[in-house]
Amino acid sequence: MALKRHGTRPVSPVYWGAVATLWPTLMSLTRRDWRGTEVLRRDYPPDDGIVVAANHLSWFDPMALVHVLWDNGRNPRVMAKHTLFKTRGLGFVLRGTGQIPVLRHTNDAARAVAAAVDAIQDGETVVMYPEGTITRDPQLWPMAGKTGAARIALMSGAPVIPLAMWGPQQVMGPYVKEFRILPRKTMHVNIGEPTDLDDLRSLPITAEVLAEATERIIADITALLAELRGEPAPPERIDFKTWKAANKQEDLT
Repeated sequence: MALKRHGTRPVSPVYWGAVATLWPTLMSLTRRDWRGTEVLRRDYPPDDGIVVAANHLSWFDPMALVHVLWDNGRNPRVMAKHTLFKTRGLGFVLRGTGQIPVLRHTNDAARAVAAAVDAIQDGETVVMYPEGTITRDPQLWPMAGKTGAARIALMSGAPVIPLAMWGPQQVMGPYVKEFRILPRKTMHVNIGEPTDLDDLRSLPITAEVLAEATERIIADITALLAELRGEPAPPERIDFKTWKAANKQEDLT
């Protein structure tokens, strides 16, 4: 039986080309420990669109993430920093596969939110990193989240599927320009049940509601990561804005 593909958006030739290149490469050069994939294969009312919210460990994360989504019938549309769309080669692939550019800290950020909501209402899978950047936690635990994933979920009515990864950082460390694909590394992925936002969906989308929804999403991702790592998460999360001010560094992702 052919795997059901969710969403109404046609798969473009560029998308198929990217799959034809990346899929056999990842199958041969990585090992996979995928848990909870049945959550991705379900149909979700009313339109089957979902938000996938994941932790962010390294620049290799997207490879492992799109692999597990594609293999479970979800054609991912990743929200990514707009400057990546201007990069030679990568920009062509991002544009050709329908990924969603995000212009941070500008009024144009609302366009990305609207594009994500439209995609979800067409039954698509929108992928977000709620932390907004690669974690700065020394032990690679999730940081405090930004509200984008919560906003899109509440505006669209879509479920948020929390997903934790562990292993991509062995290929590329956080903020390190390296590529240690061999010997083969295992991409551990743990996918949870949708984050419970039901009691928030009928409320006005205020700062307080967004903060509560975001905390629940990050808490679910952290719990899934703790299960993968077999150790408890720290009781407090790093706030990136506070960290950035203290260290006087730019966000590189």
